[in-house]
Amino acid sequence: MQEPDFGDILEKIINRDPRYARSAYLFLREALDYTQKSVSKRNQNKIRHVTGQELLAGIREYGLAQFGPMTLTVFEEWGIHRCEDFGEIVFNLVESGLLSKTESDSRDDFKGGYDFIKAFREPFLPKKKTANLSSQ
Repeated sequence: MQEPDFGDILEKIINRDPRYARSAYLFLREALDYTQKSVSKRNQNKIRHVTGQELLAGIREYGLAQFGPMTLTVFEEWGIHRCEDFGEIVFNLVESGLLSKTESDSRDDFKGGYDFIKAFREPFLPKKKTANLSSQ
């Protein structure tokens, strides 16, 4: 009997929870790989579990590298509006057996990670506009 592949399981997840586009799940998987490589480089090339906060930082870096000033627009198109949405995607993958978690991992790990406007729009604004946004 053949094991179901990522694509088949992903279709079941999306049918069960249609809030997020398929591309959001594929991006999350790539961002997780990116984050694991970054963490292992800092950890003398030892692979270890990535925390929710580390994953959020990796998502930010990877998203900006992939989409530049369009990152926020792309995420919104996929149904992602805040860090908690990435937590929902992660736990949809965990509950479907595509990712694993530790006993201490929870959806709460993704609460209050960062403000999307500051993370994805401000890096591309002229310095004068950035200063005005910060003072509001």
